[in-house]
Amino acid sequence: MFADRAYDHDKYRKLLQAKGIQPIIARRGTRHGSGLGVYRWVVEQCFALLHWFRRLRIRWEVRDDMHEAFLSLGCSLICWRRLKNHSLC
Repeated sequence: MFADRAYDHDKYRKLLQAKGIQPIIARRGTRHGSGLGVYRWVVEQCFALLHWFRRLRIRWEVRDDMHEAFLSLGCSLICWRRLKNHSLC
């Protein structure tokens, strides 16, 4: 699991290791440029793309299954658009 400096605490590292997850958390007080920003950008871009869909930007559905269905539909549309644009090159 990748995390930024806000989660640099042994408590979080131990919790992740107890679940069998290898934590990759930037240390406080170290120079920037550890490379974690490359992965963070991908995640933030995915959230930005999902916010194109108004229904996902603000959750209106009370039922979890309906929200998850719209989330799956949004992810499918994003992938389809990416594949369509990529195949034109």
